[in-house]
Amino acid sequence: MKKNFPLKNIFAAAAILFSVQAQAASNEVNIYTTREPGLLTPILEQFTKDTGIKANTVFVKDGLAERVATEGAKSPADILMTVDIGRLTELVDKGLTQSIDNKVLNERIPEQYRAADGQWYALSLRDRILYAAKELDLASFHYEDLADPKWKGKVCIRSGQHPYNISLFAAMIAHHGAEKTEEWLKGVKANLARKAAGGDREVARDILAGICDIGIANAYYVGRMLNAEPGSEQHQWGEAIKVIRPTFSGTTDGGTHANVSGASVAKHSPNKENAIKLLEYLVSDSAQSMYAKTNYEYPVVAGVELDPIVASFGEFKADKLPMTEVAKNRKAASELVDKVGFDN
Repeated sequence: MKKNFPLKNIFAAAAILFSVQAQAASNEVNIYTTREPGLLTPILEQFTKDTGIKANTVFVKDGLAERVATEGAKSPADILMTVDIGRLTELVDKGLTQSIDNKVLNERIPEQYRAADGQWYALSLRDRILYAAKELDLASFHYEDLADPKWKGKVCIRSGQHPYNISLFAAMIAHHGAEKTEEWLKGVKANLARKAAGGDREVARDILAGICDIGIANAYYVGRMLNAEPGSEQHQWGEAIKVIRPTFSGTTDGGTHANVSGASVAKHSPNKENAIKLLEYLVSDSAQSMYAKTNYEYPVVAGVELDPIVASFGEFKADKLPMTEVAKNRKAASELVDKVGFDN
C-alpha cells in the first residue's frame, strides 16, 4: 500500500541528514602537504588522539600551488603545508591562502617567522650550517668566509639554484646588497672542490672521501645520518663531520640562517575551525618537541626540549632577519646564481 509522507517530514529528514554530514565533516581536517607523510604521521596521530579530529593528508610532491588553484572553491584542502619560505609565499601570492588572527599562534611564534597579516606561519626551523671535517681546527665560521681563497678547492655544496641555497643567498643580499653578494658568489664558486650538485648528505660523503674539507648543508640531515644504522654509509658520513653554525659578519643582527617549514589556512577551507586547532596544536610544546625528535629540525617555539643530537650542536642563535626580507630577495638571488655561472 502506497504511503504519502508530508513534505515537512521529508524536509525534517533532510535536515537531520545534513546535520549528520556536517557533523562528520566538522570532525576532520584535510592537509595538503609537500612533506613526506612519514614525517608528519606521529604528530597527526597524536593530534587525533588528543582532539578526536581526524587528520587526512594528501601528499603533493610537486605543484602544490597549481593543484589547489585548479581545484578552486571546491578544494577540500584546509591546511597547505610545505617547506621553504619561497614556497610559502608563492601560495600567498597566488591567492590560495586566507588571513587568520590567532592569539596562540601570535604569542608562540616569533614575529619574524610569521606573516604580519596571518597568511602563513612557520612551524619549524631548518638551520643552514657548516659541515667540516672533524680533524679541522675550526670552532667558528662566517658565511662570508666561504669565499676566502684559503678554502680554494676545499668547498662542497649542492646546486646554487636549490631552494635551500637560494634562501641563504637571498639573506646575504638582504644583509650586504646584490653587488657584494655577486662578488661573494664568485669567490665561493672559485673555491668549489667539485661542481655544485647532489644533495646535502653528499657534502658529508665527499668530506669523508677527502674531496672537500667544508660545505654548507642543513643541520637536520646530520640527525638522520647519525641515527642511520651503525656501519651504514650514511652513518659513516655523519661520523666524519662536525657541525659549526656560521653567522653573518659585519651585521648588527647576524646569526645563523634558518629557512622554515610552515603552513597556511587554505582560502576555501571547509573546516577552518579545525584547521586553526591543528595549527595551534602544532606549536604546542609536545608537538614542537616531536618535530625536533622526529625530523631533527629546530623548534620555532623557544624553550622546547630538543633531540639530543640537535642539542649537541650547541646554542642556536638565529639570524634576526625577517623571513619576508629573505622571500623578497629570492628572485635576485636566483638571477645572480645564473649570472656568475655558479652551477656550471
